[in-house]
Amino acid sequence: MSKKAVLFDLDDTLLWDERSVQEAFDATCEAGAARTGLNAKELEAAVREAARELYASYETFPFTKMIGINPFEGLWANFLAGEQEEFRKLQQLAPLYRRESWTRGLKALGVDNSELGAELAEQFPAERRKRPYVYEETFSLLEQLKGKYKLLLLTNGSPDLQQEKLDGVPELAPYFDHIVISGAFGEGKPAASIFKHALERLGVGPEEGIMVGDKLTTDILGANTIGMTSVWINRHGAVRTDEIIPTHEIKHLEELLPLLA
Repeated sequence: MSKKAVLFDLDDTLLWDERSVQEAFDATCEAGAARTGLNAKELEAAVREAARELYASYETFPFTKMIGINPFEGLWANFLAGEQEEFRKLQQLAPLYRRESWTRGLKALGVDNSELGAELAEQFPAERRKRPYVYEETFSLLEQLKGKYKLLLLTNGSPDLQQEKLDGVPELAPYFDHIVISGAFGEGKPAASIFKHALERLGVGPEEGIMVGDKLTTDILGANTIGMTSVWINRHGAVRTDEIIPTHEIKHLEELLPLLA
């Protein structure tokens, strides 16, 4: 059956979030290294580890895992939106989480300086917000699909943070007929419910849609679960097992066009 709708993941599918986060870490850790004499890359590794451990220790962790909000998004998210009570808890936790992650990262390398930790905790979100990167082929592809297919953006994350990412690239959202954010829906990819909800918004069945995303465990698994064609964009040559098998694998977004034709 010919396809009527294309569903896209956002982070690291259309937006180059990985680059944005990495450059924010680079800038912040270089600032920390300049103040302390530490190695910037070692500081980054220590902060990332501290952030992961702290994030997993909070009572909100099962919720963030279910919605699909990772520890490093927590380092710059404010969690101001979302109806669930867990978002209010995250809103309260966020400032402490940021400070503690950076302070513990410094301390792990022998620098006990909570004031510097607090400064770096504020610098990182500012650095991240300055870097709304988009893949070079994103707009070219969307331009070729607009008007020919129904388009929907299906993204995991906190409602206000995902909206902020979209606001950072204001040309992006108008291409889509609908935008579904897991934190607003109440469940995240790979749950079948959010995929079914997305298709209902478009008025198409699973066999009429195609899901494009970079994560096997969320985008591809979820699409496969409901019988929708799945396209894994694997830009970096990652090696997969046979646990989750995409219908198609591509390295560049424009490789999607012949698949649709």
